Amino acid sequence: MPEPSYLTTSPRRRGPRNGVRAVAAVGVVLAIAAGGSYAAGLGPFARGDDGPDPAAMEQARAFLADWSAGRLPSAAGRTTRPGPAEEVLQSFTAGLDIENPKLTAAKEAEEAEDGTLGVPFTARMPISGLGTWTYESRLPLREQENGDWKVDWRLSLVHPRLSDTEKFRLEREETTAPKVTDREGTSLNGGRYPSLAPLLGRLAGDAGGGPRGAVALVDRASGEAVRTEASFGEKPDPATADQPVRTTLDARWQAAAEQALAKADGKNAALVALRVDNGEVLALANSPSTGFNRAASGTYAPGSTWKIVTSSALLLKGAVKPDDVVDCPKYLTVGKEFHNVETSEHPGATFRKDFTESCNTAFISLRGKLEDAEPGEVARTYFGVGQEWHVGIPTYDGSVPVPKDQTEKAASMIGQGRIQANPLIMASVTATAVSGEFHQPSVTTGNENGTRTEPLPREVVTQLRGLMRDTVTDGTARGLADLPGEVGAKTGTAEVSEDQDNNGWLVAHRGNVAVAVVVEEGVTGGGSAGPVVHSLLSAVPEDPA
Repeated sequence: MPEPSYLTTSPRRRGPRNGVRAVAAVGVVLAIAAGGSYAAGLGPFARGDDGPDPAAMEQARAFLADWSAGRLPSAAGRTTRPGPAEEVLQSFTAGLDIENPKLTAAKEAEEAEDGTLGVPFTARMPISGLGTWTYESRLPLREQENGDWKVDWRLSLVHPRLSDTEKFRLEREETTAPKVTDREGTSLNGGRYPSLAPLLGRLAGDAGGGPRGAVALVDRASGEAVRTEASFGEKPDPATADQPVRTTLDARWQAAAEQALAKADGKNAALVALRVDNGEVLALANSPSTGFNRAASGTYAPGSTWKIVTSSALLLKGAVKPDDVVDCPKYLTVGKEFHNVETSEHPGATFRKDFTESCNTAFISLRGKLEDAEPGEVARTYFGVGQEWHVGIPTYDGSVPVPKDQTEKAASMIGQGRIQANPLIMASVTATAVSGEFHQPSVTTGNENGTRTEPLPREVVTQLRGLMRDTVTDGTARGLADLPGEVGAKTGTAEVSEDQDNNGWLVAHRGNVAVAVVVEEGVTGGGSAGPVVHSLLSAVPEDPA
């Protein structure tokens, strides 16, 4: 059987035809022989000595672009040996399972001893199912007698170690992914828990159960490996190789979360439930269950659920007390007109009433009590928002930028503007508010914790718990009032754009669990996210084990 063509013997190298490093005495002879400005001693940098010939650089970039795009006949046609070039490029790519290579030319070029112009380039070669092999190489370009430039074909331009004596071989290692379980050892699979399907492979891979392989340089004659050029995949720890990957998830809570999202009526939605005492995630669910992990990586305006953080900033500063009167008009203009949901109003309302009825205008009217950067500092210092979390899966950890003007500051008081969060963040915010301490959320154990936070004062925690409980008994989260246990909550409605309905939010806590749900275009939090939370808390014990 013939060898793959990327093993083709390299062509016999010709001597330098137009060597620009020749001594001056032979310059005239070369000029007569070649009849061009390059041969006359001017060289590839003869255009004012300000860089290589643009035509040479253009040809180099065009060759790399064709190779990257899989236009191999076109790439080969830019070389001095189109037939062998096409065969080698094709079998190098196919033989090593390379998909969509990315090849980037350097801006600088160098003149070589053999009269070619060398253009360095970076090759990023994604190998199917394994990872990306990155290396540096160099394109030699030679000016032709008609003044055109071509890639001077040789095996080493594909990779510096590819030669007529050595080739590359892709070696894949058979691996068996470890089982992923919940906190009690119950096996988790994507069939029964569809929201986990996109995460299970990553969790197993992080434990050394993912695909592994290598690109080896081998001797053509013997087939023996000379060296390993690139390795892919984590080697499992021998001490734990046969052990399952145990997560913090609870199979019962996860099943209830998957079922609860059916209450979102087919809208995009996400849910997170976690333990208040340590941040361990009990359930993480998305609708649809495949694809993007909205629950942990989504970027949403949290709307009025963010009033938990705003209230914390106000209470910490002593700027307001729950029974202070803070009027709640229908409208308030701060650069633009703000209003309440359904343009409601509560004349003479207390701050407690403003919280339980989610009065936007009342909260906005208190913006002068806080410095511009204060809400963001409180979010970071007490709630860990915007710090780097290590959860065990990819996450977005929130952003609370300093408002650019008073209009944006007004919006940020009610969780709009440029504030960004997701259900994982808001479940954590809820847990911190009702316990007083931030615990970095986790899906796996043993994660690094680089966050630095301070505990909320006990008085502030007591006030927040009271406000959230009143929201269930007398406010916008009344839909949860029939649930067993002492439930506290906060609803949220977040504007998206003029062309989309508002997103609906609801955060809640009961016992040692905090929950957050977002329903895209759910219109209101109580009406869309409320039934999801109600379904979840109806199906699980009042407290996890």
